[in-house]
Amino acid sequence: MRPSNQSALLIIDVMNHFEFEGGQALARAALPASRAIARLRDRYDAAGSPVIYANDNWMQWQGEFGDLIAACRAKPGPAAQIADTLQPRKGHFYVLKPKSSAFLASALPVLLVQLGVTALAITGIAADACVLATALDANMRDYTVWVPGDCTAARDASAKSRALQLLRSTIHADTRSTRAVGGLFPAT
Repeated sequence: MRPSNQSALLIIDVMNHFEFEGGQALARAALPASRAIARLRDRYDAAGSPVIYANDNWMQWQGEFGDLIAACRAKPGPAAQIADTLQPRKGHFYVLKPKSSAFLASALPVLLVQLGVTALAITGIAADACVLATALDANMRDYTVWVPGDCTAARDASAKSRALQLLRSTIHADTRSTRAVGGLFPAT
């Protein structure tokens, strides 16, 4: 078990096939976000802090996280590029989630307690859906929340902007980019 009072990096829904209405627009926005997430993940890895992937299970109730990665890597274009960039490394954690929030009906709450996590850097896609729902749920569970704007994507810039503004105004989440926050987690 790790010491308490630490932050974890939560990476949401980056293993994505983008096969839905608006998926191609989301994929285009997710490419630069995936590179920013990879840089932040490197900071967490260097600090020995937890990195946790939470991904939709694509309604494949008998699949594993590795199946999602393989399916993405088999597709040409952004799905494969993002999967290659953000494939979990040794020591990373992952949970499958059935709905928008990574907390809903998943093992995430138990994992965070066992890891002694009190603050979450929440990244991934989509800023106006699963990232937003997870950040709101994290706040309700008394986690300090950072949603670095450069580490999220949405189908369009206005949807992302509205989601980040909502997080700032309602739960006082920090949404500064990773370039504006030099350390592992914003100072509170």
